[in-house]
Amino acid sequence: MANEMDAMVAAAKQFRGSGAQSFRGDEARGAQPREVTESETRSRSIVGPVTFKLMDLRVAGLGTNPADPTNSPFIIAEDEEYELSVTIEFNQTPLTELLMCLGTEMLVDFGLEGYGINAPEVNVRETYITRKGVFSYSLVHKAVAAKDGLKPGLYEIGAVVTTGPVRNECTTKIWGHGYIKEVILQVYPAGQE
Repeated sequence: MANEMDAMVAAAKQFRGSGAQSFRGDEARGAQPREVTESETRSRSIVGPVTFKLMDLRVAGLGTNPADPTNSPFIIAEDEEYELSVTIEFNQTPLTELLMCLGTEMLVDFGLEGYGINAPEVNVRETYITRKGVFSYSLVHKAVAAKDGLKPGLYEIGAVVTTGPVRNECTTKIWGHGYIKEVILQVYPAGQE
């Protein structure tokens, strides 16, 4: 018991200064005592930063004609369906968790830059909204090459992603931008299978 009292007196002296005469010290004279307090949190910056990574930029033809499994999915007919995709992965801080729950817009703009005189530059967009508890998303665009404006030629593909604003009554500003680039797709005239 004496050790506990000594510890309390030492703590009081530490927080009141060396002028404290006893554990009650200033309180006995009617002054407000200094309080002893401590707390513990998960982080010094509890909300944390919001970051994301872009990865796995992919393109592939989805057709089955000709149905030879050795054919490249990166060479397609202009009347063939194809798919572009990119993965966006957010960090997991309390602020990111809140933004996912609020329904943050993710806009992906796929740019297909054509090489050759007949291959134009084409841009296609997809918009997604985040969901509560989900921190990784695959943003996908599916279409027929010709309907997207792709003509025979070689295309270099990149993607630009914009995150934000949230889509509800608590709207925010756009809070993130990113890019990923360089996968290749060749398109050839339909009917040459």
